[in-house]
This record gives sequence, structure tokens and C-alpha cells, in this order.
Amino acid sequence: MSKVWFITGASRGFGRVWAEAALERGDKVVATARKLESLGDLKERFGDSVLPLELDVTNAVRVPVVVREAFEHFGRVDVLLNNAGYSLIATTEEATDEQIANLFDANYTGVVRVLRAALPLMRQQGGGHILGVTSSVGVVPAPFIGVYSATKAAAEALHEALAKEVAQFGIKVTMIEPGAYATEFGKSATRANTLEVYDTLRKDFIGTLMKLERGNPKATGEAILKVVDAPEPPLRLILGSTALPEIRSTYADRLATWDAWKAVSDSAQ
Repeated sequence: MSKVWFITGASRGFGRVWAEAALERGDKVVATARKLESLGDLKERFGDSVLPLELDVTNAVRVPVVVREAFEHFGRVDVLLNNAGYSLIATTEEATDEQIANLFDANYTGVVRVLRAALPLMRQQGGGHILGVTSSVGVVPAPFIGVYSATKAAAEALHEALAKEVAQFGIKVTMIEPGAYATEFGKSATRANTLEVYDTLRKDFIGTLMKLERGNPKATGEAILKVVDAPEPPLRLILGSTALPEIRSTYADRLATWDAWKAVSDSAQ
């Protein structure tokens, strides 16, 4: 039986790739984006299999209306994919309160809004699968995107807790953790005013970014389909081949530090 998807941020990048992958195999998709016209070509190509809806996840009033419309239109939602978000390029010192608040509103609170609206309907239908798009930088933060990394680390914690809360209702949860990919994501990033004291580090960091091996976003579609089709999907799925070695190294360093300071930790019991 075909699945019904609800996807936020479906106008471009991963959201568009995954929406197309689902539709091309015969699934139905509620595709949402901040600008409805950005979804017009999906409707032209896939007809009644796609329901395009305008949605800004920072709009607390609009979110529950759109989510309910999605469930009512197709009768159910099997896969809820929270993908909408953007980045902020700034050191910790450069980021303003407003930039930080706006980023968390889109990348974290917006996710919660969608979940809060969808969970009662998923319970009512007897299950579903929630996919939360986090990032490898939510596990291994990077300089100049520390606040963005923090939103993704928060999303990781949220979904891990969520999985424990909703398992009793037959609802499954998977975090999608992409590494570096050749998407247009960086073009939508907000940039803070820069401080000269970070210019040397900034130049080095940009040089590192330029050398990164970036994956092909279109290669991710099949991986996402395998996850949603799995009888027992994983709690976490890394996308790409470059992130796991860095994550392994990071966790080895963390464990070594915790072990080295174990006596001090134990003395504080």
C-alpha cells in the first residue's frame, strides 16, 4: 500500500528530493513550503498525488490548520518529515539575540509546533513514522555555525525523548543526520556582522569548507525510502560516507576525557 507523506521545506534541497522520490514510486505527498508558487511544478508533474500547501513553521496559528488539512485530505499521514529550516553563519560572539531567537524558532520550535499538531492525529490513526532532519553538526559542532549546530543538537535531544514517549502508540521516530551535501542550503543562510578578530580563523574555516567532499543530494532518496519501509527503522541514520568517521573520533575523544576525569566526577557524587 502506498504511503502518505507530510513534508515541510519541500520547495528545494533535501525536502524536494525526498518528495520527488516518494511521488515517483507512487506515494502521496503533502508538500509544504513558505511560498506556494515554489511547489507549482510538483503539482503539474504529479497531479492529485501531491497536495501543495503554504506553511511557515514559525507561524503558530497556521501550523495546526495545515497539519489537520493534510490529514483530512488524504485520510491519514504515514510519514511526517520535518525538514524546514535554515542556517546562521556567525561566531558565538557575532550572533545577535534576534538572530539566535529566529533560528531556534524555525529549526526547533517550528518542529515542535508541527509535532504537537500531528501527534494527536497519529495516535488516532494508530501509528506513523516521524522523520526529523537534524545534522552531523548536531553531533560534532563546527565553528561559525555554532548556533545552527545548537539547534540541531536540540533537535537530536527532542527526537530521542520523543521516540521514548510515542513508542507506546505505534509511532516510530528516526533522526536523519546529513553530512556535507551540495545543496543550496548555504545560500539561504543568515549572516551576522563580522568581527575582525575572527578573520584569520574564518579564512581557514572557509578554506576547509572548500575542500570538503560533498555528497549528491539526489543520491539520498533511496536511503530515505529504505528507512520508511523498514519494519524496525533506526533511531538515527547518517546520510553520506564522510560523517561517521568524524563522529567516531569525536565520541572516542569524549569518552577518553570522561574516563580521565572519572575520579573527580565520582568524588562529586
